Amino acid sequence: MNERFNGIGWVVRQRALYVAILLWLLLSGAGLLCSRHTPAFRGLVIGSSRYLVLVVLMFGLVALLTRKRPVIDLTQRAPESSIARRETLAIWAYVAVVMVAGRLIGQHLFGEGIALHLNGSLVGATRVQSPIEVYTWAAYNGMLLALIPYVVFRMRGYSNEQLNLKSANPKSDLLVIVMVLAFSAGMDMMGPNIFQLTRHQQLVGGLMSFWLHMFGTDLPIMIVIYSILMPRYFRLFSPMTAYLLGAVSYPTMHTFESGTRYDSIEAAAMSLTFVYLLFIPAGLMKSFLTWRTGNAWVHVWAYHAISPHVTVDTRLIVNDFGIK
Repeated sequence: MNERFNGIGWVVRQRALYVAILLWLLLSGAGLLCSRHTPAFRGLVIGSSRYLVLVVLMFGLVALLTRKRPVIDLTQRAPESSIARRETLAIWAYVAVVMVAGRLIGQHLFGEGIALHLNGSLVGATRVQSPIEVYTWAAYNGMLLALIPYVVFRMRGYSNEQLNLKSANPKSDLLVIVMVLAFSAGMDMMGPNIFQLTRHQQLVGGLMSFWLHMFGTDLPIMIVIYSILMPRYFRLFSPMTAYLLGAVSYPTMHTFESGTRYDSIEAAAMSLTFVYLLFIPAGLMKSFLTWRTGNAWVHVWAYHAISPHVTVDTRLIVNDFGIK
């Protein structure tokens, strides 16, 4: 567990990396098999693989920008192994209960479960959500998956630094944020985006999208995965395995996205294939940003709160709230 990141040579020697590549190939193969029944899966496989290449390019950009920074040992921010293991299992059990309850509550109140993203986020919407449904989504996730876990772990004696919420190098973090955000926002401009809306929709819808997504998905992801789980992964596993677990935790928290079904083995397999193909590339980037900077806020500002939830998802909020 004392092994440390030490450049590209160290990376290529990590067995966990090759296991991850193999699993990605198997996942892509499963997506292609699913495309026999759902043709859209072929586009998802191709799109995810292309996006993964862009993510690797962003890895290189971040590595270049932070080449003079020492690598922060996230292991030192976690408790001893026995406590880290109990806390990891406890937070995942809690998240599972919140996710399942959100699915059931949302279906009862609105006909669709409360997930980590609104219906239509990043992909096409299948329905228009009412304002009360959107507010409920943001409040439910913000309180149960961000506020409560944060307060509990602060009460357990963990500082903001131990929760990856304090910058060790603000100037470097800001540079990373600006450059990654510019790269990501530039990619957003290649498809439907905020600049195709009216000025009023951009201002009102953009502000609403920023705050609603901040509570509905940005803060929950940051607190659960990149503040609480990441240091504990590093305590319990090798750095590469911990990094990959941080990445795969991101799609795992999206298991109940809109459109997923678990009423049969076939539907469950297709739903999980869809979720992991769609979200693993982004999870890899968020995990890398947190690992390299030791600051969970970096991924929020560089690769979540603004791009894509303002640059792309403002269109969704404008539609749901009928903003003209």
